[in-house]
This record gives sequence, C-alpha cells and structure tokens, in this order.
Amino acid sequence: MIAGIDHASLPMRDTDAMVAFYRGLGFDMRESAAAVSVYIGSQMINFHRPTRWQDPTFTLRAPAAKPPCGDLCFVWDGTAAALKSWLDGAKAKVVEGPVPRQGGRKANASSVYIRDPDSNLLEFMIYV
Repeated sequence: MIAGIDHASLPMRDTDAMVAFYRGLGFDMRESAAAVSVYIGSQMINFHRPTRWQDPTFTLRAPAAKPPCGDLCFVWDGTAAALKSWLDGAKAKVVEGPVPRQGGRKANASSVYIRDPDSNLLEFMIYV
C-alpha cells in the first residue's frame, strides 16, 4: 500500500544559483556529485546536476525532462504575512497570489507563487 511521496527528482540547469536560492530560503540541503537534495520535512527534492541528467547512460529519469519542468507545491504552516516576510527576506519575487486554491488535502487554501533560478514554479499553500 502506498503511504505517501518520498521524493521527486528534477533536472537542474544553474547549480550555483539554485543552491544559493534554496539555501537562502533556509532549506536543509545535501550535495553529491550527481544531485543537490533539498529536504522538506520527511520528503525531498533531488535536483539532478546537468552532468547527471545530460549523461546518455543515465536512464532512470523522464527522458524528455529539461529545466524548467518543475511545478512544486509546499504547505506553509504560518500566516500569509509571515510567508510574505520570509519570501521578501529571500528576495523571492511573487509572480501570483495570494489566490484561492483547492489543495491535495481536499480543502480550501490560499496560494502564492514564485519561480526559482531555473524558472521552476514554486507554490506556497496556506490551508484556511
């Protein structure tokens, strides 16, 4: 029986900018030769380095995936004002929101969207 999602993997274009961005947001991170892992609670996102996802012998990936291809949603456990302050502190530009949304919890929420340096879409959802 499936209990949840452990991780997702995405190809990364600009390693230095991506590492700086996610560190600036305060994420716990680990780096290896193949990927940069960003931890969110008990889940993670593996950003495959260009040398990894462009390697023709690396076949355990979506073959057509190239940056930017991510659309990720994080649950924010705080107020809209605290989210705005956190994003402002990281110099993250809001591209939309707050806007009403229906989330994976099958409940009403409010979402704010930004983009990371590779232009992946990041959504921050606050359940109401």
